[in-house]
Amino acid sequence: MLKDKTVVIGVSGGIAVYKACDVVSRLKKLGINVHVIMTESATEFVTPLTFQSLSQNYVVSGMFDEIKTWDVEHISLAKKADVFLIAPATANMIGKIYNGIADDMLSTTIMATKAPVLIAPAMNTNMYENPIVQRNINSLKELGYKFIEPESGRLACGDVGKGKLATPETIVEEVVKLLQVEQDLKGKSIIVTAGPTVESIDPMRYITNRSTGKMGYAIAKEAINRGADVTLISGPTKIAPPQNLKKLVKVESANEMYSAVLDNLEDNQVVIKSAAVADYKPKNYSNKKIKKSDDDLSIELDRTNDIAFEVGKIKNNKILVGFAAETNDLIENAKNKVKKKNLDFIVANDLTAEGAGFGVDTNIVKIIDREGTITEYPKMKKEEVANVILDKVEALLNK
Repeated sequence: MLKDKTVVIGVSGGIAVYKACDVVSRLKKLGINVHVIMTESATEFVTPLTFQSLSQNYVVSGMFDEIKTWDVEHISLAKKADVFLIAPATANMIGKIYNGIADDMLSTTIMATKAPVLIAPAMNTNMYENPIVQRNINSLKELGYKFIEPESGRLACGDVGKGKLATPETIVEEVVKLLQVEQDLKGKSIIVTAGPTVESIDPMRYITNRSTGKMGYAIAKEAINRGADVTLISGPTKIAPPQNLKKLVKVESANEMYSAVLDNLEDNQVVIKSAAVADYKPKNYSNKKIKKSDDDLSIELDRTNDIAFEVGKIKNNKILVGFAAETNDLIENAKNKVKKKNLDFIVANDLTAEGAGFGVDTNIVKIIDREGTITEYPKMKKEEVANVILDKVEALLNK
């Protein structure tokens, strides 16, 4: 299974470069084709010849090295990669990736790849814990970049703390996991809605909800990892969109989200409605700020379009997945939504349960299908919940 796979390894400059030699050797023993790109700093620790001997492929280092093939080098390697590993990854390289800087062969190739990127940091403890480095790491995680946590121990500088490059065994294990992710949704087109909607009252005020978009963005990211072409329709969030989206449509109001879903419906086979869409909007919008007075203020509200209900009426053979975030009568409300909205299944969660509400990284869900079958799941990371949902979607697509 692995002999037809290609891993491109980016090696940036740090004392842990020697461990990358072991990683290359282990991957080669598994039959994986390995290509190595080194930064100029990395070549000061280990020579390119070492990696060339271990990988049995020539090593790329400088932007203007002697041409070995007539391919555009960084584009060629970017396309070859099934997984792009960066080990060791310095604070400098992580910062470059986050800020989109492409000023050497390694950073340029990373910018050009559509393969999953796995980053193994290695640096001094104080550097690793620096708020700027942590911000860069967390932001890249939100974009879909994957990380292998560094280990704690005595560092080359003599300090003791977190920052050691993970062991070669751990790195290879994570690479193999990524190579074995089944592309079972390849060629499938999926709409995912995410986040809250915002309904304006006047230029200063609006009605919204507590949704952060984490669940929807996790679904979009995992669907991409499994090969799907994903259109993400998102209300306002603070989350960076995942890499390699087919399309990103940013909206604010429920009406804008409704239009965006219908505009993209024909080109997609699946609609996963994870957004928390406002049920009501102000009947009248004031172009001027509503001034405070001594009287109470009443705002008349109108119903918004029920997007899932409208899609359910016209979906034909498309798969429609709904969500039910409730505080009471969870099962009854969710079952009613499945019937009323012509859903294939619904993902229900109790907002009052610890670890299942808005803004957290976990969820506790029950999935209810058209026949009323209820499947309960324990508390899981939202990425894991996303894959449970996508497993059910994949099964329906292959019926």
